[in-house]
Amino acid sequence: MKIKKKIFEILNTEKGSKSKHSKYFELFIITLITLSIIEIILESYHSLAVKFQNQFRVFELFAVVVFSLEYLARLWTADLKYPKERKALARIKYATSAIGIIDLLAILPFYLPLIFKFDLRFIRILRVFRLFRIFKLTRYSKAIKLLGNIFKDKKSEIFITLFINAILILIASTIMYHLENKFQPNKFPNIIETFWWAIATLTTIGYGDVFPITAGGKIMSGIIATLGIGLVALPTGIISAGFVEEIQKSKKVKPASFHFCSHCGQKNIADEKH
Repeated sequence: MKIKKKIFEILNTEKGSKSKHSKYFELFIITLITLSIIEIILESYHSLAVKFQNQFRVFELFAVVVFSLEYLARLWTADLKYPKERKALARIKYATSAIGIIDLLAILPFYLPLIFKFDLRFIRILRVFRLFRIFKLTRYSKAIKLLGNIFKDKKSEIFITLFINAILILIASTIMYHLENKFQPNKFPNIIETFWWAIATLTTIGYGDVFPITAGGKIMSGIIATLGIGLVALPTGIISAGFVEEIQKSKKVKPASFHFCSHCGQKNIADEKH
C-alpha cells in the first residue's frame, strides 16, 4: 500500500506534490513528450526517415513503453485519485476521463497494428494519432489548463458563434451557386463544392482560385466578406474575454473597498494613519 501511495504521489504532480521524485518525473515526461513530437516531425523528412530509421524505431519503442507503464500505473492508482469510488469504478472513471482517453490514444497507434491487420494507408493514419501525446502536457502546463478552463466556461458562446457561421456559409453557398453556376459551372458545380468559396470568403482568406464574375455574385461576395470580418472575430473575442476572467480569478483580485480608508473614504497610502 505504501508503494502504491508513493507511485500515486509521484504521478499526480497536479495535486500539489512537491517531492523531488515527482518533480523529476514531471520533467522526464515533459521532455519525452517534446522529443516524441520532434521525432514525428523529423520522420516527415524522407532522407532523415531512411537514414535514422532504426534510431527512430528504438526511440518510439522506448516512448511507448514509458507511456504504457505510466498509463497502467495511473489505472492501478485510480482508487487513490477517486477515493469515494470502488476500485473498479475508479479505474473506469479514469479510463473514460478526457485525460485518460488522451493517455490511451498516445499509445494505441503502436499496439493496434500488432493486434489487427490493417491496410498500410490506415496504419499511416494511425501514426498521426501519436500527436495526441502533446495533449498529455495539459497535466503539467498551467497555460494549457487555463485554455481548457476557458473553452469549458465559454463552450456555449463559442458553439453559438460557430453555429451562426455554419448557417451563414450554407446560405452564402446556396445563393452563390444560383448566381454563378450558369456562368462558371466548373467552379460552382453544386452547393457543397461552393462551400470552399464561402469559407475562403467568410474567413477573408481569399485564395483567388474561385471567385464570382457576375454583378450579383460580386455584391454577394462583398457582403459575405464584410460579415466575415465580424462573425469570424467573435470566437476570438469570447476567448480573449475568457482569458481576462480566468487571469482575474487566478489573481484573486481583492474588493475595491480594501484600497480606501474606512474613516475618511480616501485612498490608503502606505503607512499613513487617519
